[in-house]
Amino acid sequence: MSKVWGYIRVSAKDQHEDRQVAELLPLVSSRSHLIIEKQSGKNFERPKYQWLKDIMDKGDTLVIKSLDRLGRNYSQIKEEWHELVKQGIYIKVLDSPILDTSEYKNNDLMAQFISNVVLEVLSFVAENERKNIKSRQAEGIAIAKATGKHLGRPRVQYPPNWLIVYSQWKQGSITAVQAMKECGLTKTTFYKLVKQYEKSSSN
Repeated sequence: MSKVWGYIRVSAKDQHEDRQVAELLPLVSSRSHLIIEKQSGKNFERPKYQWLKDIMDKGDTLVIKSLDRLGRNYSQIKEEWHELVKQGIYIKVLDSPILDTSEYKNNDLMAQFISNVVLEVLSFVAENERKNIKSRQAEGIAIAKATGKHLGRPRVQYPPNWLIVYSQWKQGSITAVQAMKECGLTKTTFYKLVKQYEKSSSN
C-alpha cells in the first residue's frame, strides 16, 4: 500500500517547525511518517533526508511545505526532483499546487510540462534568494568592520572597581578569589578581563 511521507526542514536549531507540522500532519499516513530535520539546505547530505529517500517505495508520495524546504541549490533541486520522480516517488509542494507530480499519473504531458517550467522558475528563485542572503550578510559585515562595530559576542565590561581591585591583586594584597568576589566575576571572566586589560595596557 502506498504511503504519504512528510519532510520538514528548518535551517537552525532555534527555528521552529510548528507551522510546517500543522500543515503536513493531516496529509501523511501517520505521525511516524513525518520526518523533521534541522539542517542547512545548501546540499542534500542530510542524514534524515537520505534515510527517508532510502525507505520510500515506488508509488509513495513525498509532501513538503515549499520548494526551499527540499533545498536551496538550483541545480541540485532539479537533479533531486527528477531522481525522485524516476524512482516512482510522487512529490507534492503545498505552497505551489502546480508542483504535484501525482497529478500526471496518467502521463498528462501538458501538466508535466507546466510542472517542469514552474520547477525551473521556483528553484532558480530559491537559489537566487540564498545568494542574496549571503551577499547581504557579507555587506553587513563589511559595513560593521568599516564603522568599527564589534562583531560576535558582546565584549565583557570592566566592573567600576576594576582598577582598584586589579592593582590590589597584582600587588599581592588580595588573592584572586577575593578579587573575583569584589568584582562580582566568575573565574573565567576575571582572567579574561585580566588578559584583555594587560594586552591593552601593553599597547
